[in-house]
Amino acid sequence: MKEAYIVSSVRTPGCRKGKGALAQTRPEELLVQALNAVIERAPGVEKDAVEDVLTGCAFPEAEQGLNIGRVAAQMAKFPDSTCGATVNRFCSASLEAIALQAMRIKAGWCDVAIGSGVESMSIVPMGGNMPRPHPEWAKENPDVYMSMGVTAENVANRYNVSREMQDEFAFHSQMKASNAKAKKLYKEIVPTEAVKYVEKDGTWVKETFIQDFDDGIRETTTVEGLAKLRTVFAATGSVTAGNSSQTTDGAAASLLMSGEAVEKYGIKPIAKVVAYAVAGCKADEMGVGPAYAVPKALALAGLKVEDIGLWELNEAFASQCIYAMQQLGLYEQRELWLSDSDKRIINVNGGAIALGHPLGCTGAKLCAQLMNEMRERGVKYGVESMCIGGGMGAAAVFELCE
Repeated sequence: MKEAYIVSSVRTPGCRKGKGALAQTRPEELLVQALNAVIERAPGVEKDAVEDVLTGCAFPEAEQGLNIGRVAAQMAKFPDSTCGATVNRFCSASLEAIALQAMRIKAGWCDVAIGSGVESMSIVPMGGNMPRPHPEWAKENPDVYMSMGVTAENVANRYNVSREMQDEFAFHSQMKASNAKAKKLYKEIVPTEAVKYVEKDGTWVKETFIQDFDDGIRETTTVEGLAKLRTVFAATGSVTAGNSSQTTDGAAASLLMSGEAVEKYGIKPIAKVVAYAVAGCKADEMGVGPAYAVPKALALAGLKVEDIGLWELNEAFASQCIYAMQQLGLYEQRELWLSDSDKRIINVNGGAIALGHPLGCTGAKLCAQLMNEMRERGVKYGVESMCIGGGMGAAAVFELCE
């Protein structure tokens, strides 16, 4: 079996739903910029070398519909020979896209491909514009359609993840992100042309500007402030807007190659894709998914938790992320995730609580963040993982190239 390498990996900023800098920018335009940038960061590789573009999207309809993977590739001026498709596994959709391209390369079916993701939560709402659950099935098993926030409350209640634990975790996510923003550590970010419409003399005028930072980071966050927030999903619950991921807009992309292609184009790869796994769990506690998926992926890679030097564990909710870390034996080792620890290896530059969770884009977004930090720190093994609506988890293992 061949090896599959990631040779470049980028993301747009993640910006707040509705109020953020990308709220009026169409998802195709976000994805186009990620696709263009991932090629620009691979010197010597032209667009006609790319055989296929797979794009993860959690709600591929309306502006995100009509096979946005193919549409965006055409808008980005890839040739007609470059194919495109849209992939959906909800929160891991774009990690699935990367994994599928890696598997095709490993099987010898492809040499150069892109795995990407996009989600405009400002333009296409969570749940889509016209959700239509199956009526009889919804009566028999409504859990598969359950609000993600309610599942986060279930995890907190069933596994004794307190409000104080969640708020502390959220605080450190914001502080890690604040530090990274101040020190310009997000080298994977592509300055992105954004759109806004302003009224001038009774006419709406389209204006463009460049957005080059995540606009959801709250540098002034305090544990005391988080403690004052009201719960969102249950009157007597513990899940708040402050200890949950932000709903955001964004796009990301990774360029993958076979060993033969790497040699042909004379490019130094960042890392190779070692393993990918998905695992199922109860739908009403979908957040526990990483606790099942990570061990499965590590077993495929022949590795242990202790072998991993960097982690990107998606912070869909603090409650589920804490539980997954507990099951992996990571939470109690506080120096591994606290913002004021120089030994931290988990979500080192903040997670989705601070940076946002643009659903189908998140897998590719976390990959870009992980590739940047693995290269910067010289870390041999990195893992990214996330929970998935409907009751699943996904995890991927990457190995840094020497």
